[in-house]
Amino acid sequence: MDNFLKQLWAGLRILLALTVLLGVLYPLSVWGVSRLPGLHSHAEAQNTDLVAVVREGDRYFVPRPSAATPPASGGSNKSEINEDYTVVVAERRTQVARREGVPESQVPQDAVTASASGLDPHISPEYAALQVPRVARASGLPVEEVRELVAAHTHGTFTTTVNVTALNRALDSATAEQGGRRPPG
Repeated sequence: MDNFLKQLWAGLRILLALTVLLGVLYPLSVWGVSRLPGLHSHAEAQNTDLVAVVREGDRYFVPRPSAATPPASGGSNKSEINEDYTVVVAERRTQVARREGVPESQVPQDAVTASASGLDPHISPEYAALQVPRVARASGLPVEEVRELVAAHTHGTFTTTVNVTALNRALDSATAEQGGRRPPG
């Protein structure tokens, strides 16, 4: 019995020490480091461009479809040979073609297939270009100005992409500068 109490007491001390270390001190130190000058704005990701934000209305660019169910992320794990997935992709292609007023053959692949995480804010320049006329018409901005905004948010080293979240924020700024005229969309 004496040996059992020694082991019990040792286990409780380890539990208490690890709780204080990993449950209090470590989180406080991470929080403290995030407050250092130059790191704070990156630590508080309230205005992040790393996640696709779907905005309602025709005056905004549409990101890739998502297979994720909030708050989780993840793909569907279905391949192009899965019959259910093929039907979903075909339905999406028809919807995008109708929304953008183009033939289905002009709808890029990233407009109808979800990213692996389901949260990717990037689309191809082709998908962005497809959306420019609709966004210009609905936002009241000239087509050339919308194209310039797309170009300003097109980046890449190995693959060139357009960040839809950042682009839609820039659209909000551009429409506000235009005098706040924002047609319903």
